[in-house]
Formats: sequence, C-alpha cells, structure tokens
Amino acid sequence: MKKQWRIPEVGAEFVAAMEDALDLDAEPYDPKRLKVNFDETSKQLIAETRQPPEAESGRVERYDYEYQRNGTRNLFMFVEPQAGWRHVAVSERRTKFDFAPQRKWLVDERYPDADLVRVVIDKLNTHQPASLDEAFEPEEARRIVKKLEFQDTPKHGSWLNMAEIELSV
Repeated sequence: MKKQWRIPEVGAEFVAAMEDALDLDAEPYDPKRLKVNFDETSKQLIAETRQPPEAESGRVERYDYEYQRNGTRNLFMFVEPQAGWRHVAVSERRTKFDFAPQRKWLVDERYPDADLVRVVIDKLNTHQPASLDEAFEPEEARRIVKKLEFQDTPKHGSWLNMAEIELSV
C-alpha cells in the first residue's frame, strides 16, 4: 500500500504568520531596523574507529560504518540574508540559559548601533522573551528585550526561516 502524506491544514493563523514573515523579508535593508533569522540544531560528534581506506582515482571515497560517539553539541545560527552575514555559536546544550547570552551578543556586540533587531524565530519554549528574565537581572533582561522584536514562524512554516534552511542543508 502506498503511503499517504497528510498535508497540514493551512488556516488563517498560519496564513497571517506567513504573510507577516514574508512582508518582513520584503522590506528594504535598514541598518537601524535589522532583520535576522535565528535557529538552532544539535549535532552528534563522531570519530572514526578504523582508518578509512585511501581514496582511489575515479572511485568514491569510502567510510566504515562503525564510529565512536563523542557526545553532541548545539549550534545556534543567526542569518541576515540582506547583508550576506551569518554567525554560528556552539554550546554544550540548548537551554534558555544558553540561548539568552546569544540574544545579548546580538544586541550588544553585533548590532550595538541598531534601534531594533527583528528576529525571525520559531516558538520553541527557550525562545520566549521570559527566558531573558531567568538568565539575567531584571534591568539587563529588559534592556535586551527592548532592542528585540520577534517574528514567529507558523507551525509547519520552517521554510520561512533562512537560518533553519541553512542548518538543514
């Protein structure tokens, strides 16, 4: 029996969030009101257990199927498509305490002169502005969040976030 793919319903909430994200993408570049895409992913760290055979001319390089697992790391990625810029930071985990310093870095180091940084992001629980309140003193959290505006991508709308697309390539 052939597998049937279920296409999620595209309702008004999806369309509204999609149109907001597309409108933001269509805006001209403004160095005072920047647009940045954000996402994260975890990667498994592996090592070869045996030396792979040397590649031969005209043949595909070969690898053994056995490997040694060396844990995982999290990659945080910021992408600013209009400027042709991306930044990847590596952490051991992807908790809100790991994510909050990334936001601080974005407003303090990458864009200190911007009035506002608009971030296209999904609705993962660690991405909520309240995570800043848990990671920093209240005044510092408020200062950071005032320079940020969040554009949530809709559920099943990962194709609207360039950082997510880059991580999946």
